[in-house]
Amino acid sequence: MKTRSLLFTVSPEIGKVSAELIVPEKPICVMTFAHGAGAGMNHEFMVRAAKELAEKDIATLRFNFPFMENKKKRPDSPAVAHKTIEAAIKKAQDLFPSLPVFASGKSFGGRMSSQYMATQPAVDVKGLVFFGFPLHQSGKPSIERAEHLKSVKVPMLFLQGTRDELASWELIEKVCKSLKLATLKKIEGANHAFKAGKQEIIPILVNDTRAWIEKKLKR
Repeated sequence: MKTRSLLFTVSPEIGKVSAELIVPEKPICVMTFAHGAGAGMNHEFMVRAAKELAEKDIATLRFNFPFMENKKKRPDSPAVAHKTIEAAIKKAQDLFPSLPVFASGKSFGGRMSSQYMATQPAVDVKGLVFFGFPLHQSGKPSIERAEHLKSVKVPMLFLQGTRDELASWELIEKVCKSLKLATLKKIEGANHAFKAGKQEIIPILVNDTRAWIEKKLKR
C-alpha cells in the first residue's frame, strides 16, 4: 500500500485543493472519496475507511472541497462542489488510465457527487457509493433531495444506518426502491456518523463496498 499527498487544480478561478492517494499493490479500481460538510478529508472516518478499502484492493483519492481547504465553515455552493468532483474524477482517470473509476462520498460529498453525475451522464464513472446519503435535515423528513437521483445513469450503492438522523429508514428505503440502479445496504443500529455502540462499522462498509464493486466489474 502506497500513500501519496498531492494538489490538483479545480479551476483557475477556484484554485487548488489538497488530496491524498492510497493505492494497494494490485488495485481493481480507483474511487474518488469526498468528505462531508462538517469535516475534511483527514477526518478519522475518511482516513480509516480509505486505508481499509486499500486492504480490499480499492485505491482511493480523498480530497478537500475548497471551503475546507480555505478553512471556511460554510460549505461550497453546488456549482463549486460539482467542479471539484469533476476535477477529482479527471485526476483519478489521469493517474490510472487503465483502471475503472468509481465516485463516492460521505454525506454532503456523496450528494454533491450524485448531483454532478446527474448532469453529466457521459462521464466515464462505473458507479457511485454513498456513505450515508443525507436525504433530509435532522427532524425534517422529506425526499426532495433525492429527486436528482432519477437522472443518474450509473449503479448506486447506498450504505445507510437504520438510525441515521438525516435519512429515516422508511424514506431511504422508499427512494431506493424507486431507483432501478440503486442497491441499499442496511447498517443495523448505525447513525449518520456510523456510530452503533461499540460495534465496528467501517469494516462492514468496506466489505459491502468491495462486494458491490466486484459484482459491477464482472458485468
